[in-house]
This record gives sequence, structure tokens and C-alpha cells, in this order.
Amino acid sequence: MRDRDSELRLAEVLVETADTLTEDFDPERYLRWLADRSVELLGAQGAGVMYTGGDEPVRLVACSRGQAAVRDLLEVQCCGGPCVDSFGTGEPVAPVRIDAGGAGARWPEFAEQADKYGIAGTYAVPISRRGHVLGVLNVFVPARHHVVASERELRIAQALAGAAAVGLSNHRTHSEYRTLSRQLQTALDSRIRIEQAKGILAERWNVDMDEAFEALRRYARRERQVIDVVATQVIKGSIAGEKLRGNRSEPS
Repeated sequence: MRDRDSELRLAEVLVETADTLTEDFDPERYLRWLADRSVELLGAQGAGVMYTGGDEPVRLVACSRGQAAVRDLLEVQCCGGPCVDSFGTGEPVAPVRIDAGGAGARWPEFAEQADKYGIAGTYAVPISRRGHVLGVLNVFVPARHHVVASERELRIAQALAGAAAVGLSNHRTHSEYRTLSRQLQTALDSRIRIEQAKGILAERWNVDMDEAFEALRRYARRERQVIDVVATQVIKGSIAGEKLRGNRSEPS
């Protein structure tokens, strides 16, 4: 790909990476897409992502190219590897060759698996936002490359990881606001129903609103029901007034 074409393609991918505020957003699908684009732009043999969604367990996401190999290389890193190192420190793992003096010395099991799949080198960059590590992008370099990664390729990988961190953070914030909005709306709707039920009882019994509310609350406690449920029954007319007032008789 020519330099100008590759720059335009990178710009397109970075724009797409920010598009996370959608109803059907799926982090695993998004990160698989990120790994695929990393392979495309970096000329890699494969790429994978180690990711954690808040309190969720760590996920391992492989790209479509050499998926079995990438999956194995991510899974074997439970015993050590570039992903684990980068995730723990929040810092990039510089390009390292898969040989006895490089990855073999640092992560023997990982290096053995990488060599089995014909991978010559690897590097990893954190997907982090304001010091909070959300995941790690791990790139696997084929044997035909003379160097593990050029300075340009490293910068592209870091740009992709940085854009993904912004996209994931924005999605999390968006989801939290939507959840809070739903909770507030539910609380408001409940309050409106309770006020409406109080008004109905106050008018029916010719009492003040406080006494009507106490009747609702006593009944809810006695019947072990949520007061909002009792209020809804009052509004629908599905509960008798004498039951609400206990032993008191309803005025005629």
C-alpha cells in the first residue's frame, strides 16, 4: 500500500474506532475488528487483545487471520508474555524477537508456542485511558520481516490502541449514564404513582395527604409489598379502601 493510501486508510480506521455509542455495541466484536485492522495496517501475521470489562474476567480476543495461532499465543500467556507484562505495568512491551536471547529468555512457554507458528517477533501496547488499563493489543510479526517493527509501525499500533481506549471509555460512560437515566426515570414514575394514589385516597376519605400516605405505607408493610405496587393497585381500583385502612371503616 502506498504511503498516501496507507495514511488515508489509517485515518478511516481511527474514525471508525471512535464509533462506539451505538445500541448494539459489543466489546468483543469491536476488539476483534481492532485486531483485524491492526493486522491490515501493520502487515502482521496476527494480532490479539487481552481485555477486561470492569469487574468482568479477562477476555482473549483473536483476529480472523491465523485465529487458532493467535488464540493459543494469548492463552499461553497465563505463564507470562508481552500481554501480561504490558497489562501489569501499563507500559508498551518493545519489539522482541522470538529466540533464545529474546522472548525465549523472558517467556519460555510463549516463545515455544510462537516459534511453532512461525512467528519471528512480537510487541504489545496497552489500551489505556488516563492511567487506567482496559486491555492490551499484542501484535505478532511473521518470519519474513527483517525487523520486528519499525518506528512507524509502533506509532500506528499505539495510535490504534489509544483510539480504542477512547472508544471503550466513551462507551462505558455512555452506558453508565443510560443506566442512571433509566433508574432516575423509574424512581420518578414510582413517585408519581404514589402521589396519585395519595390524592385518590385523600379525596375518597376526606383526609390529608399525610394520612393517606401512612395508610399506603402500613398496608404495604402488612402485606409485604412494595409501596409502588400498592399505589398502582389503588390507581387501578383493584384494592378495597377498607383493606387499606385496616380496622377503620371507610366513611360513607
